[in-house]
Amino acid sequence: MFIDRAKIHVQGGDGGNGVTAFRREKFVPRGGPSGGDGGRGGDVVLLADGSLNTLLHLRYNPRHTAERGSHGEGSNRSGRDGDDLIVRVPVGTQIFDATTGDLLHDLSHDGDRWLAARGGRGGFGNAHFTTSTNRAPRYHQSGGKGEEIELQLELKLLADVGLVGFPNAGKSTFISTVSAARPKIADYPFTTLEPHLGVVDLGDFRTFVIADIPGLIEGAHTGAGLGDRFLRHIERTKLLLHLVDVSSVSGRDAVSDYETVNRELGAYNQELARRPQFVVATKIDALDEPQRLESLKQSALKDMKPFFAISSATGEGVRELVNAVSAKLEELNAQSKRTDTVELTL
Repeated sequence: MFIDRAKIHVQGGDGGNGVTAFRREKFVPRGGPSGGDGGRGGDVVLLADGSLNTLLHLRYNPRHTAERGSHGEGSNRSGRDGDDLIVRVPVGTQIFDATTGDLLHDLSHDGDRWLAARGGRGGFGNAHFTTSTNRAPRYHQSGGKGEEIELQLELKLLADVGLVGFPNAGKSTFISTVSAARPKIADYPFTTLEPHLGVVDLGDFRTFVIADIPGLIEGAHTGAGLGDRFLRHIERTKLLLHLVDVSSVSGRDAVSDYETVNRELGAYNQELARRPQFVVATKIDALDEPQRLESLKQSALKDMKPFFAISSATGEGVRELVNAVSAKLEELNAQSKRTDTVELTL
């Protein structure tokens, strides 16, 4: 089951108490105070783990408390520090304060760590308070409480390319054709109910990642259909492939579908609507009215967006599209590197 949101409560371990003790040994007159300090409580750390792709394990396990520190002992023995608690989350998880809604951290790389809650300090034993004027203190310090906070976790998948389009536009068939992903494919709308990732192998150890999200319909930004909650999974992508069904059997207006999806992207996030986009006419093997394809092509060219026509069933046009996507990603990566270089120079 794919779960991309979870609320958790994290708490650092409490510190151990110090202790009041006195050294009493034969042949050791006036042994003095010997109460050790308490151990420090463990921290709670969130760790981005590339082997995870869902927050399901946190949905049903929302409370996470690190180990408390051990209490001090006599003979000046300090208590053991509590162990840190590592909470593993998928790469791409954003961490929000559940109370204020503020973004606290973004775990965008495998191995990223974020300290969520510090453990409490250990309390001092009475040996710590010995002075020249107070040689036998009979008090100690209690350990500190660990920090605690409610966190809202939201997963945004990391992919190079995002697929958008109406339900049944052929997105799942396309991703299953070009990658090893095997999403559910059927001839009814909303077959895809959760995002899927696929890795496209270009050879020579070159790959790129595609994200397939559930289809959009008119009014998605107001909650129609499955709404737009899955659009955040393509916010990190560099390029969008806008798939439009032009088959005669669909009975849909391809140009209207194309314009509707772009309006929904803009209503959700203007920056996402301005993302580089390829317009892809799908199911051309079932096209009996060439005018449907030509009308969509003219709309795409009017918007200055590259246009492709493919059939995932027969493979027509698929290789050309994949090669064009690869070239565009190389261009975007080169631009990003130049921008980073200029910023570092400034």
